[in-house]
Amino acid sequence: MLSVVRTHAFQSGRGPLSPGSRAGVGAALALLAIVSAVEVADGRKVHYAALMMAAPVLAAVFASWRTVLGVALVALLLGGGFALVEPGASMTTGVGLAGIALSGVVAAAVAAVRQRQAEEIAELSKLASVAQQAVLRPLGPQVGTLAVAARYISSTATAEIGGDLYEAIDTPYGVRMIIGDVRGKGLDAVRLASIVLGSYRHVAYERADLRAVVADLDRAVARNVGDEDFVTAAVVEERGGTLTIVNCGHPSPLLLRRGAVIPLEPPAPAPPLGFMPVVRPRVERLEPGDRLLLFTDGLGEARRDGEFFPTADRAWRLLGHGTVGDGLASLETALVEWVHGRLDDDIALVLMEYTGPRSGASVPVPSWEVGAAET
Repeated sequence: MLSVVRTHAFQSGRGPLSPGSRAGVGAALALLAIVSAVEVADGRKVHYAALMMAAPVLAAVFASWRTVLGVALVALLLGGGFALVEPGASMTTGVGLAGIALSGVVAAAVAAVRQRQAEEIAELSKLASVAQQAVLRPLGPQVGTLAVAARYISSTATAEIGGDLYEAIDTPYGVRMIIGDVRGKGLDAVRLASIVLGSYRHVAYERADLRAVVADLDRAVARNVGDEDFVTAAVVEERGGTLTIVNCGHPSPLLLRRGAVIPLEPPAPAPPLGFMPVVRPRVERLEPGDRLLLFTDGLGEARRDGEFFPTADRAWRLLGHGTVGDGLASLETALVEWVHGRLDDDIALVLMEYTGPRSGASVPVPSWEVGAAET
């Protein structure tokens, strides 16, 4: 959900020009050069100098107001130079020079307003990013017996802000992870995600049973959402080599084992948080080297030309090599290439690898989990 903002503010007029500013200034100077060449070729009578008033307007599209004023000054000097060599300067020439000066002032004012608005938007985006980073903490590289990595892929190039969430905690009951997706986007989604994660970080240490964790999270969501709002979530626990998953309307995690990819579907469907889900745990025994991919529905919805990204078919080739961080990097690269850089929804990814039992430690496994694993 939360990650670094990619928004870049427009240049303030100090320091090197941005590529956009250089393009605007280049177009303006090119126009001045063309008009000057035509004017010289036309003779000493001034006919086209008034067209130079368009140069500051072109520069104002991208450049700072200081740069725009500079372009306007160049245009005014060129126009004044043609007026000086014109025999018996006409009223039309004077009006043209006045038009250049006026267009420069207006264009500079427009550039100043645009620049201020761009800086305000960039600042708001940075604040949103800070809010996201305060909610989502970096994961890994090791949490208990698990190697863990997380990745957030934004569907927009301007700002990474949405309702996807994840967390991994080493608790007295084993390593517990959550991945979820808040309905909607923007700051309201970030607010609800922060509520879910804040509640989870508390109850994950307090509740021995994952079903009680879900019940507490459901109450926290219900107190803070409208009738049509909800949060899909999957809560995962690794305890003594036993993997337990409770799923509340969320995409099923994928277990990667010895070249196979196994969707860990829940024994029975359950609604999202906010709709009083009654969950049944899915329990598996882990082997050293097993990897588990948790993801939000943006991955399942990623498609090009109507064809969905083949996550299960390519998961082992992409995620089964190197570190868990390497695996997620490969998955992101393949995904972005598949959709040609156009995602319809944000995507949160968490990849864990079971490295084996802790040396010298004995972690008790609840009897209901052991029984479920044996059936």
